[in-house]
Amino acid sequence: MVVIACAVLELEIEAFAVGLPHIVAIVKLEQGLHNEPDRLRRELQAEVDRVEAAYGPDVIVLGYGLCSRGVEGVQARKAKIVLTRAHDCITLLLGDRRRYAEYARLHPGTYWYSPGWNKHHVPPGEERHRLLRDRYVREYGEDNAEFLMEQEQNWFQTYDRATFVDLGVSETEDDEAYTKRCAAWLGWGYDRQRGDPGLLRDLLTGPWDDERFLVLEPGESARMTADERVVEATS
Repeated sequence: MVVIACAVLELEIEAFAVGLPHIVAIVKLEQGLHNEPDRLRRELQAEVDRVEAAYGPDVIVLGYGLCSRGVEGVQARKAKIVLTRAHDCITLLLGDRRRYAEYARLHPGTYWYSPGWNKHHVPPGEERHRLLRDRYVREYGEDNAEFLMEQEQNWFQTYDRATFVDLGVSETEDDEAYTKRCAAWLGWGYDRQRGDPGLLRDLLTGPWDDERFLVLEPGESARMTADERVVEATS
């Protein structure tokens, strides 16, 4: 088995992969590719092609959700591809897409933080504000920077809560403290959710039940559905 995953999940995947000899390689792609779905699709396909040629695996596991539909269309020639029925990586951290949906229903203005997100992405908060403003000043000048920062703050107004989620394998007190500081600076509420490692563990080990996972045969790819299955196979 080869695992191809977003770097946001690298800490958890590496922890759960310890002692699993059937995993011959873990490939990590940069965080943020979901913001450019076509690019995510191209890079995922390139890695699938590469690991098939290099390792000849029977199974390729994707450490991704649907991720802005960036996994749609990706297929293998000889290996099976396994992915979770999830919209994004928060389901993988919480362990259940229904739990995620219910939390989002109760708290629609939530911005999620995790050890991986904090490591690979500068989330909303004082640090992001400072870095972004400095960049805008360098590139566009002081006056234009102020206008652009106002637009940035308008985007944040859709959120009112910072929620830290972890699986108990990689977080530190600094991770949670950092999230709390971000929430305080933004004037948001704060929450912590303990994740469930079961979904991510089972993704790496199997068996892959149809309720939580989609198993693609060689030549098949995933496409989004309009129901709670999230994804389905298509030739």
